[in-house]
This record gives sequence, structure tokens and C-alpha cells, in this order.
Amino acid sequence: MPPRVTPTTRQARLGAELRRLREAAGLVSRDVAAWLGTSQAQISNIESGKHGISEERLRRLAEHYACDDNQLVDALVEVANERDKGWWEEYRSVLAPKALDLAELEHHASYVRTFQVVHIPGVLQTEEHVRAALVFVEPGTPEDVREARVSFRMQRQQVLDSGTPYDVVIHEAALRMRVGGSKVARAQLEHLLQASERESVTLRVIPFTSEGFAGAGLAMQYVGGVVAQLDTVQIDTPHGAEFIDAPAQLHRYRAKLERVDNAALPQDASLDLIRRIAQEL
Repeated sequence: MPPRVTPTTRQARLGAELRRLREAAGLVSRDVAAWLGTSQAQISNIESGKHGISEERLRRLAEHYACDDNQLVDALVEVANERDKGWWEEYRSVLAPKALDLAELEHHASYVRTFQVVHIPGVLQTEEHVRAALVFVEPGTPEDVREARVSFRMQRQQVLDSGTPYDVVIHEAALRMRVGGSKVARAQLEHLLQASERESVTLRVIPFTSEGFAGAGLAMQYVGGVVAQLDTVQIDTPHGAEFIDAPAQLHRYRAKLERVDNAALPQDASLDLIRRIAQEL
């Protein structure tokens, strides 16, 4: 089977974790290939996500690497065994691959934590909000492509229906953005209030009056894996989504989220603030 041209983020992550285990064991790919009875190129393709790996081979490698973290190994096996294509695959030829990767990460997440400063989190946006934002930001986009993006954003809300814990912190600035005009903005705030009624959703706000808050550049989505080693941070850039999974960086972003949490109002006070803003529109 030829190598994959564009591995998904989860496929690439599986390979990266196997590479980390090999390097932690002090082994080079050439020697591992000889021990496994394959080529060095095959090991390289596995570690880059371009080739899959069987459960039997993965467990052999984990044992060879002296990895005694059974939960991590089981989680890697789960990724390696994935065969079913998710709902996002129908958008494969229409939307950017990283957008699909985000949907896949959310689908498999054990929890999601998100912090936004000037945007409503994508999973909590109304259809009218999404369409208005796309028309403003990308006015020349063909209508069929724009509608595909709207549909895709709506389908991402399946993560809420699945009951995945979804912890949201939004700055007051995002709540006051009148995307699509006052009527659309008011409906968007009402939608947030409705979403907060879900048992799995926690919604809090950082008000303009928060003393000492200086985290305007910290917007992110933290996607929890089955084990902490498989957590992923997603941030938006001018060129699309970027995914971060290096252990030191994950630790750094967890610390940032703790500071964000400390600056946010309790949920009841947050919902009261959202209601007051909605009444002002």
C-alpha cells in the first residue's frame, strides 16, 4: 500500500508518539527496523503517519521501547485500529484538511476546553452567525462552498449532543460583537444561554472589569485525549488551524488555561451578564 499523502492529525499524532517512545528508549530507527524485520523507510513512514501499524506490531514496539504505561499503549492501539470514516469525510474535497482534523479531534475527545476573546466558539455559533461571519470575512467565496462551510460548522455541534464535557470561557468582547446585526447577535446570545442548560456544558465569561486580565492573545481550544499524553491544543492562525502536542507546550497551555479560569466569573454571574448584554441589543 502506498504511503498516505496527507495523514490526518490523529494519524500523524500516533506516529509522533511512537517516535517519542523510541527516542526515549535511546534507539535509532535503523536498529528498530532491523529488529522488527522491516526497512528504515517503513519505520519513518509509520512515525510520520504516512503508514498505519497493526496492533500486534505496535504492542511489540511498545515492549521493545520499555514503555510500561499500559493506558498510553491501549490509547495508541485504539487510534491505530480506527477504520470507520467520520461524518467529516463528506467535506474532504471541499474544506481544508485541518478543518476536518479539528472535527475528528472533537469527535474523539474525552473533554474540550475552549477560550475565546473576540469570537463565539465555533461549536456554539448559530447558523445565522456563521453565515454572516463568512459573508463578511470572505465575500467572494462561491455560495456552494460557503454553504458547505456553514453545514460543516453546524455538524461540529455533534460534540455537544454526544455529552462530551465542554468547558467554555468567553471574554465579554466576543459577546458584544454584533455579527450579522443586532437581531442575529441577540439570537446568538440566547443560543449560548440555551447551550449552558446542557449538563455537559460549562459557560463562563471574563468581563471587561476583570482586574489584571491581560490574556487577549490566549484564545485556544484544548482537546483532551483518552490519556493526557494525547491532549492537543488548537489555535487559529491567519493560515488556518494549528495543532500543538509537544509535552512541554501542553503543560504551558494548561497553565494558561488555569489563569483564564481564575479570571472568569462563576457560571451564574456569567449567564446574568449574557442576559444583560442581550437586553441591550
